[in-house]
Amino acid sequence: MGKNDHIPEVSLFRFLKHSLEILKNPLPFHHQNFEQKGDTFRLNIGPGKSVIFSRDPALAEYVLQKNQKNYSKTEIQTKDLAKYIGRGLLTAEGEHWKRQRKLIQPAFHKKQLAQLLGSVQQAIQQELRRIEPGKSIDIFPIFNDLAFQTVVKSLFKDAASKEEINRLQFITEEAQKMLVRELRQPYLGWYFKLSGKLESYLALTRESREILKKIVHDRRESAKKYDDLLDMLLDARYEDGNFMDEEQLIDEILILFTAGHETTSNALSFIAQLLAHHPEWQDKIFAEYAKLSSENDLMSLVTQTPSTQMVIEESMRLYPPAYFIDRVNIEKDEFQKMKFEKGSNLLLSIYEMHRHPDFWEDPDDFKPERFEGNIMKYSSQYFPFGAGPRKCIGNNFAMFEMILAVLEIISKYKIKPVKPQIDIKPLITLKPKNAILKFEKRG
Repeated sequence: MGKNDHIPEVSLFRFLKHSLEILKNPLPFHHQNFEQKGDTFRLNIGPGKSVIFSRDPALAEYVLQKNQKNYSKTEIQTKDLAKYIGRGLLTAEGEHWKRQRKLIQPAFHKKQLAQLLGSVQQAIQQELRRIEPGKSIDIFPIFNDLAFQTVVKSLFKDAASKEEINRLQFITEEAQKMLVRELRQPYLGWYFKLSGKLESYLALTRESREILKKIVHDRRESAKKYDDLLDMLLDARYEDGNFMDEEQLIDEILILFTAGHETTSNALSFIAQLLAHHPEWQDKIFAEYAKLSSENDLMSLVTQTPSTQMVIEESMRLYPPAYFIDRVNIEKDEFQKMKFEKGSNLLLSIYEMHRHPDFWEDPDDFKPERFEGNIMKYSSQYFPFGAGPRKCIGNNFAMFEMILAVLEIISKYKIKPVKPQIDIKPLITLKPKNAILKFEKRG
């Protein structure tokens, strides 16, 4: 491996030399390597161990779409994350994944989502009441709760109590923190096991499953229809006419919590910060909202406010919450002279693709107008929700939720920046750091 596969190498020595800064924020280190080695390089991370990094959108399209059958998710999702949240859409592979995707996809069609918009708006309004005008606040905790409440309200309408929701949120976030520790400090694996630390987190996830089973059981007993996601999932049938079994249903609900709340709260925090630095876009959004708000039709609000949509798309270009996608090839492969041995670890840097000067004019500048008209013109280099068959199933849901949240904020407040720059904290997703803003009530 290495010498004649046409992939430039970054030495193990360089990796170890920069290991401390990589632990804090790996993005500048990777950026330097891309600038020096080109759009694809191999990073040696141990004796005989390496990861192939790429910011080549053509390779991303090949891996995620054109030859996706030869690429599976890495153990980070299929094993490490799966032990906390089970084998649902995010962590499943092969035929099991295909069967689940086919079953669940209809619940996320735009027509079905229209029924959820009222619940989504209600959850957003409730959380945004916590904003204190005139004070400098870190907006992330508010958006974090907002995104979790939105998923819960869409799933369960009013079936879960406040205590249950808080407990589910606490467990979801604790499990994610533990997973980050396991991935960043693999050399402490023995300690996590022997000390009982790992088992205490797995016990928490078992508790969340029990809470969810009770909610599902109560819903089945009630025989009342709520038109929420839980109803849709309970009614969904496989091709053989069977329903999902209970354990699988719980897996899918846990995945919706995990995938559905963290990425959205990250995105909203970056959107609010970018809007604070670009008040002219706040004015455009407010003008659109004022025109439509009297109609009281939520579907019109989420589909006929182009400025909001463009701002969200540009924010997710600059700060994609899913900032990398990892895959392993099942059989050996070749792409544009580069040879990939069977079982190579590939890491596709969405962050770098979205800021690549060959594909974007003024790549580091906030210019929502670039998305005016047809977003498809960027389809081969823009991957905020992934691509191919495993593209995020909740992408429409997330867009609708973010549009409603942005409109709700801009209709009531003007957002002011408190600090000159936007700081990031790359963990499993790209998180904001100190997203401190000021909100002034509109006259």
